[in-house]
Amino acid sequence: MKIFIDTANLNEIRKAKSLGLVDGVTTNPTLIAKEGEETEALIRKISEEVKGPVNVEVTATTCEAIVEEARQMSAWGREIVIKIPINPEGLKAVKILSEEGIQTNVTLVFSASQAILAAKAGATYLCPFLGRLDDISFNGLELIQQIKRIYQHYDEIRTQIIVASVRHPIHVIEAGLIGAEIVTVPPAILEQMMKHPLTDRGIAQFLEDAKKIGIRK
Repeated sequence: MKIFIDTANLNEIRKAKSLGLVDGVTTNPTLIAKEGEETEALIRKISEEVKGPVNVEVTATTCEAIVEEARQMSAWGREIVIKIPINPEGLKAVKILSEEGIQTNVTLVFSASQAILAAKAGATYLCPFLGRLDDISFNGLELIQQIKRIYQHYDEIRTQIIVASVRHPIHVIEAGLIGAEIVTVPPAILEQMMKHPLTDRGIAQFLEDAKKIGIRK
């Protein structure tokens, strides 16, 4: 499983990178706005830090404007992926961009039918939102399973699933159990994944015992 980090904060990216936990980055306008820096400058800095896909989302709403914005954004780094919300204008843009060799990520996906259309349009990646579905009492994991089963039936589908809207470590475990290719995880969830009370207790015990045998003062 690949792990993308869901942040636009350079310090958070560098910290996760030092642990070997950054196969890519996902951003959105909300995350970028938190950093108080101009979008292009920030994405270029992130792209210099990361060897892998860097996802940046368009703000245009018509096909023509999305395509124009995407073409500009694609020059901001080595492996820029253009995030495009799923709707008719977005799908038209995905088709054009995929034919031009520009990587796309169809986002805000909440149904298997949307996933089928995104794949047909030529999306490189697909972002189903697991946590937001759970929030409204729909089993988000079931959606991921549906999409995987559908995609596996057709050799021509190359679209990779990025499990998004991850709210806790159990989401990551569940995604791994069903064979999700990629999860995008906020930095706080990565921290939670590393922690366990028995690990902390074990380390404390080892350090205390080390003092008894003169290894540690």
